Formats: sequence, structure tokens, C-alpha cells
Amino acid sequence: MKKFSCGRRCLLLAAGMLVAATGRAEIDAEAVERAKRDFVARMVSKHGFDAQDVERTLAKAEIQEKILETIARPAERVLPWHEYRAIFLTPERIAAGVEFWNAHADDIAAASERYGVAPEIVVAILGIETYFGRRMGSWRVLDALATLAFAYPPRASFFASELESFLLLGREEGIEIFDQLGSYAGAMGAGQFIPSSFRAYAVDGNGDGRRDLWHDQQDILASVANYFKAHGWREGGLVAERVDIGDGWSGHVPENQMDLNHTVGALRRLGYVLPADRDDDTKATVLGLEGPNGETEYWVGYHNFRVITRYNRSVMYALAAHELSRAIAEEYREARAER
Repeated sequence: MKKFSCGRRCLLLAAGMLVAATGRAEIDAEAVERAKRDFVARMVSKHGFDAQDVERTLAKAEIQEKILETIARPAERVLPWHEYRAIFLTPERIAAGVEFWNAHADDIAAASERYGVAPEIVVAILGIETYFGRRMGSWRVLDALATLAFAYPPRASFFASELESFLLLGREEGIEIFDQLGSYAGAMGAGQFIPSSFRAYAVDGNGDGRRDLWHDQQDILASVANYFKAHGWREGGLVAERVDIGDGWSGHVPENQMDLNHTVGALRRLGYVLPADRDDDTKATVLGLEGPNGETEYWVGYHNFRVITRYNRSVMYALAAHELSRAIAEEYREARAER
């Protein structure tokens, strides 16, 4: 994305080297200072920043050991699908989604119509990311990005680039860079955009000349919708559906890939049972995920499923977003029909 996706199993191994036996992050102060000097030179030569201004900004950024410990800590084990789904598909979150939709119905409709993106997926993304804007993070974005840019070697280049984008946002948008709060990885606002995605995909939804992803619902909704449009969302297109396996199933083991490496016809030949009206030439991916009783659930994802993975590179995230969007939409439309 938008958005920082840790590639967690790979990063944890590398990041583990940063944590001593006491559990405290080991910070190489000399390496941090070298990285800062390189960053200052980069901002001066590449973007014409004043060196002293950048140095003063970085002097106010705190290198946070807790951020390094959080990104390195393997406590966030890889959950099976049914546990992951249960985090997001709760009656409380669905009800909160309906409440949010009711409160901002006109703005949601406007963003959906303008960008050709289903309103329920926009609502669901905000529900997953920040509980509809209620939990946008408590870390100073400047501290998070500086810590990971200068003291986290496994992804230093990535986060230095995001810190660069963040300072550019301050110059371009007039954003007060010392005050903004977000995630420990520097994602910001109700939609949790990292700075490069903010610059690329955030839009001014109400024409006031600003892109405010923290407080302005029109900007927030339009920006999430624009992100999906920019990544190829097809209006009215299929997302994903659960399928059965037939008597002639080949024993194929799904790769659980985000890319659409199969066609519907190929999946039928492997023994997956898809609705008759699905065209054989439609590109798809097939997932095999653990259900609540240890059984395997088979899901087929289509083009719009892959688009959701551009927001967060996880098939379970994309499927949870899809499931949450359907649940919220069903309750929202039922409630409106009863009025």
C-alpha cells in the first residue's frame, strides 16, 4: 500500500538479532548517527531541504526501543484463519460499521459513486484498520519512522524512504510533523496510509484544499476509495467465495497465493465446485484455510480479491475485509428496509 506489511516471518528472524537476552533492543548509536547524516544529505541533494532544518527535525525525533521490540517480538504468531477471522467478524464491529455507515451515508455514497468502488469495502477497511477511526495509533509518526529508518537494519531503506515522504508531506501539505500520531510502523490516519501512499493516493474529498486523513471523513472515504480505484478495482466485480470439492477432486493443495495463477476452468478440472455461471476463463486464486474444527475451508478469490491484497499483502486480511464488508452491508441494508 498504502501500507506497511511486515512480511513477518522473514523479518522476525532478522529483527531478532536486535533484541538482547533481556528483551531490550540493542541500538548502535554510531550507526544511528551515520544513518542520520546520510539522510540529511539525501534530503538536501534530492529535495533542496535546508540541512540545519532537517537536523533540527531529527534532533526532536526519539529513537524508541519499544518500537524495535514490538516489530521484533514473535508473540504475534501466525493465526489460523478461523482465529484471524474472529478478531474482525464480531457482532460489535459489524454493529459499529452499520452505525458508521448511517452517520456518513451521503459521504460514503459520494466516494463510492465517484471512484466506482463498493461502499461496503470502504467501510470494512476502516473497520479493520482503525475501528472506524476510533483507534488510529498512539505513536508519534516522526518517532516511529526515525526509529525504523535509523535503528532497524532489516528494513532501514524502506523506512528511510517513508521518512523522506513524511517530511515532504510536511512541506507540501503543511502537516505538523511533530504532532501526528499513528502506528508503530508509521501508518497514519483512519485508513492507516504510510507516507508514500498518502502522497500518492490521498485526495481532497471536499475541495477545501487539504487532505486530512485524521479528521475529515470526506477526505478519508475518498482516499480509501481512490486507493482501490488506482489499484484496479472493478465495479460490480467478484471478490471471493467459499467453494466445495467434488468427488473427482484431485487432492490439489492450494498455494494460498495473492496472484491469480489459475482460471475457473482449471480449478473445475482440479475438482473444485464453482457456480455454473462462473466463466471458465476468469482468472482466480484458490485458498485452503483452517476452519474452526480443523477442517479445510476452500475459497476462490477473483480480481477484486487481489486488489484488496494491494492494501495489505495478506490473503487472510483480504478475505476478512471481504467477509466484514458483506456482514456490514447485509445488516445496513436490512435496517434501512425496515424503516
